[in-house]
Amino acid sequence: MDIQNPGEPPYRRGIYKSMYNGKLWTMRQYSGFSSPEKTNIRFKKLLDGGQTGLSIAFDLPTQLGLDSDDELSLGEVGKVGVAIDTIHDMRKLFDSIELEKISTSMTINAPATTLLAMYIALADERGIDRNSISGTVQNDILKEYIARGLYIYPPDPSMKLTTDLISWCSINLPKWNTMSVSGYHLREAGCTADEEIALSISNGLYYIREALKTGLDIDEFAPRISFFFACHNNILEEIAKFRAARELWYILINEEFQTTNPRSSQLRFHTQTSGVTLTAQQPMNNSIRVAFQALSSVFGGTQSLHTNSYDEALGLPSEEAVKIALRTQQILAEESGITEFPDPFGGSYVVEDLTSKLISKSREIINIIDNKGGALECIKKGVQQKMIHDSAWNQMKNFEAGNNRVVGVNIHDDNNDDVIEGQILDPNDVVTKINELRDIKSKRDNTKLQMSLEKLRNKCQNNKNIMEPLIQAFKSEATVGEVNKIFKEEFGTWEAPSGV
Repeated sequence: MDIQNPGEPPYRRGIYKSMYNGKLWTMRQYSGFSSPEKTNIRFKKLLDGGQTGLSIAFDLPTQLGLDSDDELSLGEVGKVGVAIDTIHDMRKLFDSIELEKISTSMTINAPATTLLAMYIALADERGIDRNSISGTVQNDILKEYIARGLYIYPPDPSMKLTTDLISWCSINLPKWNTMSVSGYHLREAGCTADEEIALSISNGLYYIREALKTGLDIDEFAPRISFFFACHNNILEEIAKFRAARELWYILINEEFQTTNPRSSQLRFHTQTSGVTLTAQQPMNNSIRVAFQALSSVFGGTQSLHTNSYDEALGLPSEEAVKIALRTQQILAEESGITEFPDPFGGSYVVEDLTSKLISKSREIINIIDNKGGALECIKKGVQQKMIHDSAWNQMKNFEAGNNRVVGVNIHDDNNDDVIEGQILDPNDVVTKINELRDIKSKRDNTKLQMSLEKLRNKCQNNKNIMEPLIQAFKSEATVGEVNKIFKEEFGTWEAPSGV
């Protein structure tokens, strides 16, 4: 079998010649809960334990552009991530953490411009050179319409915010990854491995086309686009999936666009082990699932990795469970010997055949989407949504029929499950958070605040880039809810078709 070497186009075998022999993947555990203060404590413990990058989980109100004291936020503040309302919260979140020395990832989409602007405002406040700031913002709004549902505005103005961020960062934040195109949420919603590749790459191509319309050259921004994939239980299929995605991205980029920078067609990706494969029954089994999924991710050539905690089917992970999840990565890195060989499955008949088949199947799906008008038009028609619903339904039927076997659930169920409690949050944290926010609102310079918000509104009305006035608004102590209220008033809101 004639295959290329690692580090050579079409990058089936990896984008770097030496892979982990030269540099380990970034260990980036996803974390955020309760208050900024408590999340900061968790961040520091993870960094002290050997984590090499930060990844912020925001609560649902923040993801929807709502303040903690909004009536729509009731019952959700600080539950599935950290609540961030103002620059005061951002200060607490990164207290004693040097932004210029750590890479920060933010899983945020509809208000991606909002949270990145607040992060930059904090960096400016600390006197940090913007050229030294590194990290990633997900900024993948298309998958919100397809699978996750945490969109706010209609598709077209949402795309405008997305490209505003991309174009502004290409000039002002050169080390920042402006987009992490997420296959993860599509896969967790129920799609198959080939659909995860196809739908995420289809979205990525659409973002590039839209960014080019702003006048940017592809080599100005494409090297800062990354991907985010799930890793499920089928070890060989998952390894092949990552290899197929890299090669297909390279092929399609070079077929459609003119690039001079090789990095524009190199697919870099973060991996998270699968949340939907975790079970509340016999939860300690999850540690084994996570270890194998992490192994597949590394064999597949991931650039960074989050390993889920064994208790996440029960609630937010405990400190001990998080430590074990991190240690899983560290054992792979330090004890297993797998970092010595780039793409050790290269040349394997089974893996190479699986890789080629996944490329073929994924390309067929991408062609279908393109023939129907492209990613955004298909979203408006519910095409991708229906595809995922159908796949999820088939998986559920197979599980109910016993064809998809899950140890401890529908096989080897001994009816004597370990009782493990998930992390219990202190309800007083919410009360404190809301009171602090109301106190900040009462003490601000409202004249300065209103001037900054009007400048932001003007940019929206005149179709100009909103990043700089947004940064200034947060320096004036604006809240997440206040800036997103302006976006809602100027752009409107939207309800997507279900695809059913």
